[in-house]
Amino acid sequence: MREYISRLTGVLSAAAARLDNAAAPAQLERPKAAGHGDYSCTLAMQLARSLKRNPRDLAQALIDAVRADADVAAGLADIELAGAGFINFTLTPTAKQAVVAAVNREGAAYGRAGAGQRGQVLVEFVSANPTGPLHVGHGRQGALGDTIAELLATQGWAVTREFYYNDAGAQIQNLAISVQARARGLAPGHAQWPEAAYNGEYIADIARDYLAGATVQAADGVAVVATGDVNDLEAIRRFAVAYLRREQDIDLRIFGIRYDNFYLESSLYASGRVEETVRRLVASGHTYEHEGALWLRTTGFGDDKDRVMRKSDGSYTYFVPDVAYHLAKWERGYRNAINVQGSDHHGTIARVRAGLQAVHPEIPKTFPAYILHKMVTVMRGGQEVKISKRAGSYVTVRDLIEWSGGVRDDMDQAERDAALRRGRDAVRFFLVSRKADTEFVFDVDLALAQNDENPVYYVQYAHARICSVLGQWTEREGGNEADLADADLAALTHPRELELMMQLAAYPDMLRQAAQDLTPHDVAFYLRQLAGSFHAYYNAERVLVDDAALKRARLALLLAVRQVLHNALSVLGVSSPQRM
Repeated sequence: MREYISRLTGVLSAAAARLDNAAAPAQLERPKAAGHGDYSCTLAMQLARSLKRNPRDLAQALIDAVRADADVAAGLADIELAGAGFINFTLTPTAKQAVVAAVNREGAAYGRAGAGQRGQVLVEFVSANPTGPLHVGHGRQGALGDTIAELLATQGWAVTREFYYNDAGAQIQNLAISVQARARGLAPGHAQWPEAAYNGEYIADIARDYLAGATVQAADGVAVVATGDVNDLEAIRRFAVAYLRREQDIDLRIFGIRYDNFYLESSLYASGRVEETVRRLVASGHTYEHEGALWLRTTGFGDDKDRVMRKSDGSYTYFVPDVAYHLAKWERGYRNAINVQGSDHHGTIARVRAGLQAVHPEIPKTFPAYILHKMVTVMRGGQEVKISKRAGSYVTVRDLIEWSGGVRDDMDQAERDAALRRGRDAVRFFLVSRKADTEFVFDVDLALAQNDENPVYYVQYAHARICSVLGQWTEREGGNEADLADADLAALTHPRELELMMQLAAYPDMLRQAAQDLTPHDVAFYLRQLAGSFHAYYNAERVLVDDAALKRARLALLLAVRQVLHNALSVLGVSSPQRM
């Protein structure tokens, strides 16, 4: 159907160009009202503004051009001139049926462009401080970032997923002091417990392993062996950071997220990149000294006030290594970079971009692009959950996955793995189902529900239902799915079948637009629509009918629906169960 729509828009564009050589290319839209055909075009009204002519007359000229092309006209059941100059097109069932064959022929590639054709893009997301377990905000970043990365990959981008570890600064020092206090036998509430210390139970776990001489290793790091010396704060720091990086690696693995690269803030200092960045900023002429501090004149780049780079005590403010890090992105060859962060980072955007442009005027003002998300509220049993025993002051990603999957202590490993997979699917689907810039309420009870109100269950159940029907056909009649590739689809004329085929045809454009707009929630919305149309069809029509030709046609349609459900769920990092 894509080829047919391309030919139709081509005929319209050529006709418009004959009327006005400056005319924009024709575009077709899906009308909101069912009675307005399958596609609608407003090209005539656009031409009317520039040509100062009656839009209905122009619309009629465009319609005549379409009807004059025999191949294009053959694919249209009706062309309607409506209102002030709208053109509504209704496709023939044959034109719509072509999408079933296309999906079943292309399989997992349906909707995707050639790999690497668009160039390189770096997507940075989660990028948590290694000072504690990942919280639900990091979970939303993870779901958004990984889905955005996969969306871009479907459109031919060579995507690098990167995690930036803030493993330097005051928070890391507080982590070391916290573990040291626990190792000395202190606990929160003790008179000598450090005021800035972290109170979660995980600090006690780190201290216990440190005293035991344990060895820990992050996914990309070297093994760190605990010395057990409670007076060696630097040794404690190294061990604690490695320990928590390993824990975060475990959380990310459970969440189904993989990274191509990990970048450490500490490496920016060790390599001299921070000092070099400051030197280059001073050389740019955009800095000045005031009250013993070094300032960057960010107001010259649109910021609301100038920013301190180096404090009077000689230490750098946190945005300086951020500028150094993003310079490194640019100098590694990434001309497209996307950061997925919490909305609390909004204030850093202008100062980071100002620093980049001060050093490299050729860097675009929009580099890097930012996707900022709002907070997640967790509800369980009708009550908001704010704390976790593990973290002490917030709900962790692992908590949310285990709760949403119904993990219990009495489960064996296979049962636990299955529950974690259910939890991961629910969390990933839920956290991308709304626009990033809206607050999200995560209802654990809804995530556990096995009914139509649970959106991920509703979508996955559609996939499992199709697997069941195809399984019955295979078992009872010896059917082979591969044989459906050449099924005669002429019998697919029921209104619900035609609607399903139109939705299948919409998938590639939905993916393209979602990737362009960086809106992963569009994929979740599409899945709910497709699943809804399938369930309505399944409940109204039998598939395994006596009429052999109709049965094969309907099985081929179901095969295509299952494929697109699987493709779209894969973009979200959600599984496609064969039975539920």
